[in-house]
Amino acid sequence: MEKLLEYTENIENIINKIKTEGAENINKTADILCDILMNNKKLYLFGTGHSHMLAEELFYRAGGLVNIQPILPEKLMLHISASESTVAEREEGIAEKLFSEYGLKNGDAIVIISNSGRNGVIVDMALLCKEKGVTVIALTNLNHTYSGESRHKSGKRLCEIADIVLDNYGCVGDACVIVDGIKGNFAPTSTVIGSLILNAIVVEAVNKCSKKGFYPEHFSSSNVDGGDEINNKLVEKYKKEIKHL
Repeated sequence: MEKLLEYTENIENIINKIKTEGAENINKTADILCDILMNNKKLYLFGTGHSHMLAEELFYRAGGLVNIQPILPEKLMLHISASESTVAEREEGIAEKLFSEYGLKNGDAIVIISNSGRNGVIVDMALLCKEKGVTVIALTNLNHTYSGESRHKSGKRLCEIADIVLDNYGCVGDACVIVDGIKGNFAPTSTVIGSLILNAIVVEAVNKCSKKGFYPEHFSSSNVDGGDEINNKLVEKYKKEIKHL
């Protein structure tokens, strides 16, 4: 049980940092999301490799907002070829195709999720979104990102482009637990902490909307009575404008 306790203690320490050091930027992001919801704009989420799981975290789930659009190109995900996705995420030029395909517009916002914040497609997307008037929010690991150089031709990291930076307070390499006799670490923190940060932003934004008399549409669990009826109506209403519904 010692490694369970070590891992959960590391997670708890990060959560405490978020509640103190990270709260201000979570609140700023919630303000942006509140404005997006009230003005019928969209929040996009984009991450490559394992970070794509966080792009899916807020999408089409119990207690999830309707007006969420994950960007999910198979080339940059793991289920077809994990190793090829690692190569692809370092390429430049993919972001323009995705920007056009998903229809991001001036006034929208995007959370770009990258633990390292240094790879080509991530930096490309951030630069393109800034150019097109899309607010860029980085969910990244500042300890890790400053431990190495950018792989983008601009020399910039994601955190150096973003309007708001959400630090996941992870260690370099993400995995945080050492096991005696084995080289390399285990138990990454970025997925657990990233999910917490994103859901905290949503609930803060919804609370802000509610105080202004606006009640955002959201999904129910499909596995409670009446859930399918609620969700089916929302899917029918928005399936033409929200890709992947």
